[in-house]
Amino acid sequence: MLQTLPAPHAPKLLSWYDRHHRDLPWRVNPAAAKAGKRADPYHVWLSEVMLQQTTVQAVKPYFAKFLALWPKVTDLAAAPIEEVMAAWAGLGYYARARNLKKCAEAVALEHGGVFPDTEEGLRALPGIGDYTSAAIAAIAFNRQSAVMDGNVERVISRLHAIDAPLPGSKPLMKAKVAELTPSDRPGDFAQAMMDLGATICTPKRPTCALCPFRDDCLAFAEHDPESFPVKAAKKEKPVRFGAAFVAVTPEGEALLKRRIESGLLGGMTEVPTTAWTSRVDGGTTADHAPFPAGWEACGTVVHVFTHFELRLSVFRALTEKVAVDDGWWEPVTNLEAQALPTVMKKAIAQAIPRAFEKHPN
Repeated sequence: MLQTLPAPHAPKLLSWYDRHHRDLPWRVNPAAAKAGKRADPYHVWLSEVMLQQTTVQAVKPYFAKFLALWPKVTDLAAAPIEEVMAAWAGLGYYARARNLKKCAEAVALEHGGVFPDTEEGLRALPGIGDYTSAAIAAIAFNRQSAVMDGNVERVISRLHAIDAPLPGSKPLMKAKVAELTPSDRPGDFAQAMMDLGATICTPKRPTCALCPFRDDCLAFAEHDPESFPVKAAKKEKPVRFGAAFVAVTPEGEALLKRRIESGLLGGMTEVPTTAWTSRVDGGTTADHAPFPAGWEACGTVVHVFTHFELRLSVFRALTEKVAVDDGWWEPVTNLEAQALPTVMKKAIAQAIPRAFEKHPN
């Protein structure tokens, strides 16, 4: 159970937030929130899913694009998955896009297009975990939910000088956030904690002199805020190898394929590659090309995934349009509109340096 008494630090933080909040396209400003306006649950959900492992600046144009294409969750539910994946391309962590579509369908079909207003109801939806359910419940429905993302972890660990390493210290941090979360304006409080971590209580060189928690912060009192949060030693990422084959016709069409729905980059578009995975190397030479042609090496691209680094040897061939069972030929001028993940865009750009320049209609 979360506390119902006023939290000791909440008034300080909310006062700071009223003056220094970030203006974000999915957010209701504090004055409107205090007047009773609520954030649109669809907007909160969409932004929170997009913001996972991604920066605010990177998300803004994607958020605007999705709302322009699908203004309501029911519109997104009815959209073809290929269009959703294409709109998501470049944002990374593509399982989020597949779960986004599944969640929209569940809200539309099982809840009449209305998001559940409790953490429990939200957690039952596809792709919504503890953090996202708490964030939507607090911000969109004014529930007294304890919201903890990476920014909040940093703030709370410094405030209490929690020296147990992550991720083992997460339950303790969550309990501390719950103690601080007020019954009044819990959504604004959650967003204030996020803003504080993003703008003041930063990983390096925090601006402690401007922090509303300065007088209460144990890490500041110990002159050691950058030591928190304490993190377990990182394991070195393994390096995997493979090859990518960029085939282009004299008419300017490139061969593309669609990856299987499950697994890494599931459902996304790609150029033919060898069978690399996060655990296994693929072939790295032209001997593994999808069909005979004058393949020429044109360098290597490197892409870092969450759990491994991938190095792809890129080969290019100018070829006639051969028949393919599991792919299609797409005009190079239309590549930007395809559901190509960043690693595939890197490979194509290595072979066709101007492939992703803007082309006149």
